[in-house]
Amino acid sequence: MATATVTRTDQDIQTDVLDELTWEPRVRPNEIGVTVTDGVVTLTGWVDSYAKKWAAERAAHRVSRVRAVANDLAVRISTAAEKSDPEIATAASRALEWDAFVPIEALNVTVADGWVTLHGEVEWEYQRRAAERAVGRLTGVRGVSNGMTVRPAVRADSRDLAERIVDALARNGATEAEGISVRVHGDTVVLEGLVHSVPEREEIERVVWSAPGIREVHNHVAVGR
Repeated sequence: MATATVTRTDQDIQTDVLDELTWEPRVRPNEIGVTVTDGVVTLTGWVDSYAKKWAAERAAHRVSRVRAVANDLAVRISTAAEKSDPEIATAASRALEWDAFVPIEALNVTVADGWVTLHGEVEWEYQRRAAERAVGRLTGVRGVSNGMTVRPAVRADSRDLAERIVDALARNGATEAEGISVRVHGDTVVLEGLVHSVPEREEIERVVWSAPGIREVHNHVAVGR
């Protein structure tokens, strides 16, 4: 017997995103507007920290059948939480230094009007993301630009890399690997296919970045309706 496919309307998705924002204790949903067009969510309004802007975006991404999120939330730092650029730069350097996943010696941090910019090279994508998370949670930060690049210490062995990536996806309980196409070109991986949610799409990419020697991942996996 064939299984019926349930198509969710934009109104269904909007209702679920609003409910998810209400369920998320780190944000105030009454300050956030939500519109949905063809599965793409747009967040408007304001929050009082960059960390809350990120939390609101993650909440929207968690909703089933959300294809993408346009995060237009403004960050309005309260007077009590305002920090000078030197204060933020100092706090960012300390946060990176104390993060076990971040190679601080490879990074450069600049701050302008509360906006943190990261530069440098790391060996793994997880280090790049860890650095962004570390500074994004700091008080007074208005935004983060991650200009870090991944330069692996080893070269990718592309002979059976696609097969090993497929095996890694198959044993991952958070993804449905069937139907995901994996192509390897040197140190670059190209992904294609269809999934049910943005978190699943992101988990697939995370798994791929765990392969030694990868410098680029082109994630063309789409979220279905």
